This record gives sequence, C-alpha cells and structure tokens, in this order.
Amino acid sequence: MFAYAFAAPPLSLIGLAYVMAILYVGGLLSLTLIGLPLLAVGLKGARLLGRAHARLIQMALGEPIETTQPGPPASGPLRWIQNSLSDVTAWRGMLYLALRFPIDAITFVVAIAVPGLGVWSVVWALVLQSNPWSGAGVVLGGLVVLSLVPIAVRALMALHLLLARMLLGPSTSQKRLRTLEQARGTVLAEGARELRRIERDLHDGTQAQLVALAMTLSLADTALDRCGLSTADRPRSLVVRARRQTDGVMAELRRLIDGISPAALDQGLESALPPLAMQAAVPVELTVDIAERPDEVIERVAYFCVAELLTNISKHSGATKASVNVRVSGRLLRIRVHDNGSGGARIGAGSGLKGLCERLSAVDGTLSLDSPATGTTTAEIELPVHI
Repeated sequence: MFAYAFAAPPLSLIGLAYVMAILYVGGLLSLTLIGLPLLAVGLKGARLLGRAHARLIQMALGEPIETTQPGPPASGPLRWIQNSLSDVTAWRGMLYLALRFPIDAITFVVAIAVPGLGVWSVVWALVLQSNPWSGAGVVLGGLVVLSLVPIAVRALMALHLLLARMLLGPSTSQKRLRTLEQARGTVLAEGARELRRIERDLHDGTQAQLVALAMTLSLADTALDRCGLSTADRPRSLVVRARRQTDGVMAELRRLIDGISPAALDQGLESALPPLAMQAAVPVELTVDIAERPDEVIERVAYFCVAELLTNISKHSGATKASVNVRVSGRLLRIRVHDNGSGGARIGAGSGLKGLCERLSAVDGTLSLDSPATGTTTAEIELPVHI
C-alpha cells in the first residue's frame, strides 16, 4: 500500500499531462481536419491508460477493477473516428486521469511526508529538547500522528478505489446493458435448444410413426394384390391414396423439420452452406473462411439469411449467377451475397428482406443492400461471432 502511494504520483502526473495535452491540441485544432482525428487517437490512448491503471491497482492493492471491452472494429476511418469520439469509457478514463492526481498527491503527503515529520519530531524531542515536559508532549503528539497514518492511508486508498470503480469500471447503464445482453443470450440459447428438442421429437417420434404407417399401408396393398378379388379394388384404391397422402405428409414434415433446425448445421456453417448453395436455382460461387466457429444461435441466423437471399435471387432477380462470401473478421461474421440480376431491390418493399432485418436485429446484426436499378444486387450482413 505504501509502495503504491510512493509510486502513484509520478504516474498520475504523467496521466494529467497527457489529458491536458490531448484536450489542448484537440481543442486547438478542432476546426481543422487534423484536430478530430488527433482527439480520437488521444481518447483511444486514454482508454488503454485506464485499463493499464486498473491492472496496476489490481496488482498493487489486490482489488480487481472490472473494465469494459471495446466495441466491434469500425468499418472505415470516419466510422472509427466517430466511435472514438462517442466512446463514453474513453471520456471517463480521461476524467479519471485528471482527478486521480490530487488524491495521489494527498496520499503521498499522508503516507510519506507526515510519517517523516512525525519521526523527525520524536527524534528532535528526544535528542535536542532540553525541557522534558515539552519534549514528552512532542513525542506523544508524534506517536499519535504516526498511529493515525495507516488509518488515513487506508481511507485515501478506499477513496482511490472508489474513483477507479466509478470511472474505470462500467457505468450503471453499461452494467444494465450487459445484464440485458446476457439475459438475451440465455433466452436465445434456450430457444435454440428448445427448437432442437422439437426437431428431434418430430424426427424420432412423429416421422417414425408415419414411416411405420406407410409400411403398414404398403403391406396392406400387397396383401390385397394377393387376394385377387374384384371386391378388393375399392379397398386397394383407398390404400393407394392413403399411401400417397402419407408420403406427402412425410415430405412436408421433413421440410418443417429442416426449417426448424437444419441437420447440416450440426457440423457448422462450413458444412451447411455448400448443400444450400447447390440447391439454389442459379449457379452459386461459395467462399467460406471461418477461423472461429460462431455461436449456435448466430449460425442459425446466418444460415436462414443466406437461404432467404438465395431464394429471393431465384424468384425475383432474373440472375444467371450469384456468389456468397462468408468470413470471420475479428469479432464479426461478415456475409456478402451478390448476383448479376436486374437490381432494384429495397428493404421494406417486401416481407422477405424486412423479416431478415428483424431476425438480424435480435442478435445485433445488420443488413445493408446495394441494388441500383441498372442491375446487380449486393447484400452485406454483419453478425457478432458470439452473443
């Protein structure tokens, strides 16, 4: 604790100088093109310094400070500058670097200077003071001051930790948002598990019973053939119709099961997308580069989005070829679907693309569409790899 009190003032002085320099340079050049980028870089540095101070506090004082993680990487320099300037955590880090210097200065005085003064007064009273009564008073006062120093240092360290938790840790709104995100992730994961359970029940229960019924009807048809009686023509026609109806129900049930939870997704998107591309009505060039497998919920959303876009291409675009590019970039899953069709697609013009946006918004995904009336359409989807 005392070692931290001795080493902290130089660090806080450097932090205060950094804040003053960033604000001065950024404010002075804010009317020029270079001012805002410099301020954005300075805010990124303040975020890093805040995390470094949080780790230092944890190592020196044994108190963990929960820090917020940076958001997803920006797609361009302008977006990066905008995200940096609107980063609440970075601004709170700047405020922390500015406010901790006076606390560190007071802590240094209390932890280092006051004990030194107390020891010097005791030595002075014992060695140089000729009056024993006044010397005893000085010694007593010095000892009282020395006994209060640890209490004062602990109080100042508690104030230091409080400031760090308030400004370096997540705010109340950020904690609430994190709680809601965790709750949403839990709900989505439970929903995915429930869909998988329904899919297994339909596959192993209802579909198996329909298969047994179809086999029974087939045996009944064979038995009627062996009878060779004209009176069996009517029952045979009913059995044949029942078999056809059963086959239709089984096909519809398989389609329903695949729509609930495609079995191909059990092995991930890399295994599920090639059959989907092969089933498309137009030739599809598929490229998949997934170094890190996304969450199950994200994979389902991505699969159905690609399926819907390929269906739209087949039905509405008049395209002769299409391409699908799927890759993981950082913490984002990026999907690009392009076709050489007639173009003119708009989000909101039909229920398909609007439904995609709603499905994506549930997992913080986005859909952007570039479809000029002159032809070709490009849809780009961004999804977080993990909820």
